[in-house]
Amino acid sequence: MRKILLLLVVLITGVVFTARLFYLQIYNSSYRQLSENNAIKVVYDYPQRGYIFDRNGNLLVSNQPSYDVMVIPKDVKPLDTLEFCQLLRITKNDFIRILDKARVYSPRLPSVVIPQLTKSEYAALSEKMYKYAGFYIQKRSLRDYQVDHSANVLGYISEVNERIIEHNPYYQMGELIGMGGVEKQYEDILRGNKGVKYIQKDRFNRDIGPYKEGVFDTLPTRGNDIMLTIDAALQQYGEELMKNKRGGIVALEPQTGEILALVAAPNYDPSLLVGRERSKNFTKLYYDTIAKPLFDRVLQGEYPPGSPFKTLTALIGLQEGVIDLDERIYCHGGYTYGKRKLGCHHHPTPLAMIGGIANSCNAYFATVYRRTIDKYDTPQEGIDHWRNHLLSFGLGDYLGYDLPAGNKGNIPNSGYYNRAYQYPTYKWYSAATISNSIGQGEVLLTPMQMVNFTAIIANRGYFYRPHIIKNIMGADSIPAKYKEKHITTVDPKYFEPVVEGMNEVYNYGTASHIGVPGIEVCGKTGTAENYIRVNGKRMQLTDHSVFVAFAPMDNPKIAIAVFVENGYWGSRWAGRIAGLMIEKYLKGEITRKDMENFVLNGSLMDEYEKPYSGKPFNINH
Repeated sequence: MRKILLLLVVLITGVVFTARLFYLQIYNSSYRQLSENNAIKVVYDYPQRGYIFDRNGNLLVSNQPSYDVMVIPKDVKPLDTLEFCQLLRITKNDFIRILDKARVYSPRLPSVVIPQLTKSEYAALSEKMYKYAGFYIQKRSLRDYQVDHSANVLGYISEVNERIIEHNPYYQMGELIGMGGVEKQYEDILRGNKGVKYIQKDRFNRDIGPYKEGVFDTLPTRGNDIMLTIDAALQQYGEELMKNKRGGIVALEPQTGEILALVAAPNYDPSLLVGRERSKNFTKLYYDTIAKPLFDRVLQGEYPPGSPFKTLTALIGLQEGVIDLDERIYCHGGYTYGKRKLGCHHHPTPLAMIGGIANSCNAYFATVYRRTIDKYDTPQEGIDHWRNHLLSFGLGDYLGYDLPAGNKGNIPNSGYYNRAYQYPTYKWYSAATISNSIGQGEVLLTPMQMVNFTAIIANRGYFYRPHIIKNIMGADSIPAKYKEKHITTVDPKYFEPVVEGMNEVYNYGTASHIGVPGIEVCGKTGTAENYIRVNGKRMQLTDHSVFVAFAPMDNPKIAIAVFVENGYWGSRWAGRIAGLMIEKYLKGEITRKDMENFVLNGSLMDEYEKPYSGKPFNINH
């Protein structure tokens, strides 16, 4: 009986404490009342944000001191506005606008007048602040970037807006929050928790000490440091290779899903979005609708993947049992269906699967695709089975990586084609979707999805979600979802011949001239159609250059996808860049200086600036 009584006492005490804490944190408004009390001044003490390191412990982002001019509107007294505006380097109209906005937000709570003063600006202003009642200088920290690359990965910090404050009452006007990249994704971990002091004032509005001897005061808690999976040296090299080009590079460690490099081009120096020039620089980047430096092409760009997709056509064909490794298929310059022809370049014929991959034969993969769809009673059923296989590779949906930007691409289902062809009024057959076989038509992937299916092939049938967090200092581990193994619907035994075919791409296939000495690379070249609409008319521009690869062939350490907009064919730009990135990561040095010089000194800016050229299209490279 005594044991039961003791247990009840402990349980009741726990419930009472829990209820009290819940009340204080959720329902109790005493802190808000303190903030709105005319006799109490609230002073926040902002913590240092956590540092960001790369996978090798190299510091990427630290902090630097910053100073904001703040105002509490109800405390403002008549002042020499002209003199004050000259000190702040703003116009009188700007000053009036800022003060009006602060009053609307709250007459009693502080708002930012001028953010992010430098040390010299602070020194010049601080000795004169006594003249301006209601205004004071708040010290906080800004980001200090140790690198001039990786802006798309790191993100930036900026002031919160009213919408953010409305949804998250932790923030007050003028405070900073992570925007984009890692800064946004891991905001709660990096920001720490601000401290607060309540200062009592007398009837003359003078500070007279802590309110109730500081019982309500709290100390700031520094943010946690984090380590990223990014290899800073590889990332920097990738950005150098993509100079004067548009597109992206993404590299993974296949066996873990860790992102080794994520290059979006063009990019910008992250330090541009720090300091008083941040707003002007951001506006310039935002309104560059041609180069789109704020658009992460690796995560948000949706492109036809081109010939690398043929590896998936092969895998699905093997799984569905519509082709075997020995069957040879003839190619007479392409694949003819009805009165149309899917063109192909010259290569030996007939070809079995390994040779089909090495030579990128359109006729071979069109045949395999049609058999896959036609295996079922209706093309609708066939398309949906085909799509289900692709979904297991992470295509057609968000991959669940830990970066805030992204698009899901498109893997069409039967409903899509039923609407497009107005079924059942008009029937459609597998030939109507034949472009899917070679990664064209309605199929759209992001470069991140392309590297993920490449990593799956490297792993012979499984993947871990791509992620950029390697370690959170002070935490037990990274989120569990990044340790969960995902297995595709294709049997592991079918991957080996596809791996062999990708290896032959380098031995005698479409990438035989861009091999990497001493490294057994498996890859696949691609050329992707590039269409735009001008005044409602569909026009074809110069094709995109695509390449996927992994290395070494056995126990691979890196998988990579490279996409270069308007880059002509796969081996011209994307293939060379992929080879250089692989060698850089695995060897730490470059032996193919000829390839490196070609890429570093090459530019596609003339291509981006010229009008439609009407060049003929060859899809097979």
